[in-house]
Amino acid sequence: MNAFADWLFVLVWAVALVATFIPVVPAGFVIVGMAFLHELLVGFGEISLPIWIALAVLTVLSSLVDNIAGAMGARHFGGSRQGVWGAFLGGILGVFVLPPLGLFLMPFVGAYVGELVAGRSPEDALRGAWGAVLGLLGGLAGKFLIHLLMGILVIQAIF
Repeated sequence: MNAFADWLFVLVWAVALVATFIPVVPAGFVIVGMAFLHELLVGFGEISLPIWIALAVLTVLSSLVDNIAGAMGARHFGGSRQGVWGAFLGGILGVFVLPPLGLFLMPFVGAYVGELVAGRSPEDALRGAWGAVLGLLGGLAGKFLIHLLMGILVIQAIF
């Protein structure tokens, strides 16, 4: 049962890493949930309390990174709150429109529309949209690295 549980974790972790780039999937929670299922299958003997604490902290951190990075990118380039929301909603829409290209194109379109709704000129809307998208991409990169670290922590404990 241990080998099955170990490789099941690795498989789901790999899927969660890919799912990090889909805005509506809580990949950090999937990783923690899979670590819990792993421990349930093997009798709660492989992952120590410090690792559980680290996983909890990293899960919260991955959520914060995602939200803060988008706002920081938009603010740095003069974007508005509407632009950040537009980028976020565009990212969700991008899952369904032109996947996988839509995951990168639709946040920009959403941020641009959000900036126009905020009353920005087309030039300022373009700059704000660019900032929002750069922030979101930076947040995705940060989340990916955090999710990678979470999996490595668990893999070190179980193998």
